[in-house]
Amino acid sequence: MPSSATIPGLQQARPVPFWIDHAQAPARLPGLRGTVEADLLVVGGGYTGLWTALLAKEADPDARVVLLEADGLGAAASGRNGGFCSPSLTHGFANGIERWPAEIDTLVRLGIENLYEMQATLERYGIEADFVMAGKVAFARTPWEAAGLEEAARASTAHGDPAHFISAAEIGRWTTSGSYIAGMHSPNYALVDPYKLVLGLRRVCLELGVQIYEDSAALGLDTGDRTRVIVRTAGGSVRAARVALATNVFQPLLRRLSLVTIPVYDYAIMTEPLSEAEFADIGWTGDFGLTDAGNQFHYYRKTHDGRILWGGYDAIYHYGSARDESKTQRQETFDKLAAQFYETYPQLAHVRFSHQWGGVVDSSTRFCLTAGTAANGRIAYALGFTGLGVTATRFAAQVMLDLLAGRSTERTRLTMISRKPVPFPPEPVRYVGVQITRWSMARQDETGRRNLWLRVMDALGLGFDS
Repeated sequence: MPSSATIPGLQQARPVPFWIDHAQAPARLPGLRGTVEADLLVVGGGYTGLWTALLAKEADPDARVVLLEADGLGAAASGRNGGFCSPSLTHGFANGIERWPAEIDTLVRLGIENLYEMQATLERYGIEADFVMAGKVAFARTPWEAAGLEEAARASTAHGDPAHFISAAEIGRWTTSGSYIAGMHSPNYALVDPYKLVLGLRRVCLELGVQIYEDSAALGLDTGDRTRVIVRTAGGSVRAARVALATNVFQPLLRRLSLVTIPVYDYAIMTEPLSEAEFADIGWTGDFGLTDAGNQFHYYRKTHDGRILWGGYDAIYHYGSARDESKTQRQETFDKLAAQFYETYPQLAHVRFSHQWGGVVDSSTRFCLTAGTAANGRIAYALGFTGLGVTATRFAAQVMLDLLAGRSTERTRLTMISRKPVPFPPEPVRYVGVQITRWSMARQDETGRRNLWLRVMDALGLGFDS
């Protein structure tokens, strides 16, 4: 089928995630057949589920741990994201201090510890996922964004996560793009190949003895037996003493979670490899990841073979929380992203794109992790990462294991864990609210002011992001 791209640089782009397309993925594992017994059943084979299974086996090597995945491991968000490993558990420092000011120092510390523990785990097991503690730079396009970054750098540093404000006089040492006037450098930030991370966690889980079944969607659960939770699939069932639900954006097995998150589609494009001279032309000589500071922001980073991933900006919600693989291809957004790339870096107007793809994000009203239990503590769940889950999913796995074990820990005592977010409203209010919020956030990017709608949402603890 010929490309419908209106930007010439996109006309040869493959409509598949770059990370998965370039991976040497192993053959699929067989689906579940018959009935198996488990001490712990993990439902979901993305980062949250894989970390839960791995950490459970580390804690108790003799435990019978089973993992069910509806598709292939990492086929959804975990294999499609930008590979940004944030230390934040709260979708950024600003969101954390606004919602949990009394605990912000603890949240910052735990987040940084989690990031470095993740790095240590990858090193311990020899997981080759192009992980690099590269740092991140956020760029400002407007005076109000610059002022926000200057304040953010001061506040983040004061609360334990050092950050350096990049003034207008210094910006030329970080980028030659005429679009940017200031920035903020955060050293505690990493990059990873997201799908290689999936494959590495898969290997370790199998080596530790986790039983993994792909193409085995959980169709329902039965908690009638007081000693076992029974989870059914098309080919069999699992009888488990404890269950960890790690399905994130997909339809939850617990009805109470149906309005905790909504599916939001995020998009990215990938260039062909660039030369060192081309990177020098735009002043990008380090390996750090980049973002810009607006509500409608871009995220971009280098790959190990010298490409640039450029994603973000549009966050698309479909009426009724519709989820469909066809929605991961949105040519209007790809064209917009390419045009914005060329506008930001006119020096690269000759560069072409090799891949274009999208993925679905589990957006929550407070933008970050929600966790809890059901069935008298026999079932735990974690979801709502809102696009910053590459690192936070490991922390969420630890929270679920603590909750299932009935342990009171520093993690489970956090207000973020003990208090649940405001749910999204039902349709049609949900769709209308999201569209008004998107428009209002775009206006704030243009004017620097939050309008009445956003101020009301702030007061109610509601939000929308990707």
